[in-house]
Amino acid sequence: MLFGLSKHPPRQPPPRLEIAILPQMAKASAVRLLRRMVWLAVLLAADSAAAMPPVRAVATTTIVADLVRQVGGERVAVDCLMAAGIDPHSYKATPRDADRLARADLVVSSGLHLEGKLSELLERLGRRVPSVAVADGLPREKLLPVADGVFDPHVWFDAALWSLCPALVAERLATVDPDGAAGYRKRAADYAATLLRLDHELRTRIASVPSDRRVLVTAHDAFRYFGRAYGIEVVGVQGTSTESEAGLSDINRLVDLVVTKRIPALFVETSVSDRNLTALREGARARGHEVALGGRLYSDSLGGPDGSAATLEAALRENVEAIVTGLGGER
Repeated sequence: MLFGLSKHPPRQPPPRLEIAILPQMAKASAVRLLRRMVWLAVLLAADSAAAMPPVRAVATTTIVADLVRQVGGERVAVDCLMAAGIDPHSYKATPRDADRLARADLVVSSGLHLEGKLSELLERLGRRVPSVAVADGLPREKLLPVADGVFDPHVWFDAALWSLCPALVAERLATVDPDGAAGYRKRAADYAATLLRLDHELRTRIASVPSDRRVLVTAHDAFRYFGRAYGIEVVGVQGTSTESEAGLSDINRLVDLVVTKRIPALFVETSVSDRNLTALREGARARGHEVALGGRLYSDSLGGPDGSAATLEAALRENVEAIVTGLGGER
């Protein structure tokens, strides 16, 4: 020992307690934080589930989707298979479409073979998924025949006839969601009344067109119900389905009609090519009659969700204003 000191180095002090338990404390804090996050996620999921509508409906066309929204209200989430501007006559389903249809609580189609190439898939799904084809439920005596046992599917152009469809949708929704039955029936009755008021409004507007000018020439024969309801002669270059083709004889026949009756305007459609109407205008011009394009009509599809024709009510009004203006009615 030198100067009273040990030759061994002094012992180091033990580590402080807080340093020793720091890892354990950090771990415990992390566990508590994780538990809180999991609990918060559970609460958010529960709130989200409570906010989700009880019925998931897939509608084939924009027109049918609008009908389901009007009747279903907030209790129904509506997924529209076809986007705005799509022609339902020639639409082909994708594998994703088939999956959307199969997962639905309710599939709503227009019916009367409007969906054409989708019909077989819809029929198969109807055996497993609750479904309704709204126009198929209309009284046969109110439908316009096309061939033996085949009817024109474009029934929504007669607002009074379409007013029978909300009740059909309400009853089918009620079987899927009995708790919402009263609300579905109330909204269906309100919407039917709205359509009947619209029917009266459209009649009044069309009546302003001189009777000798009430000829509506369009790309395909989708407006027969409209013509019957509102007193207009309707001529389509193609038949009731856009799958049919117009031949040269059809074009020449319509050129004769347009020139003879001095029809002032032709009307293109938002979901159908205008090539036949272009040929018709050129044929009339060659015979000395200049015929204008009276506007673009909504036929088998409504406008986009953010546009001015996102509902059937709005689309019918826009159609009638275009027709009245194009054919020389009161502005």
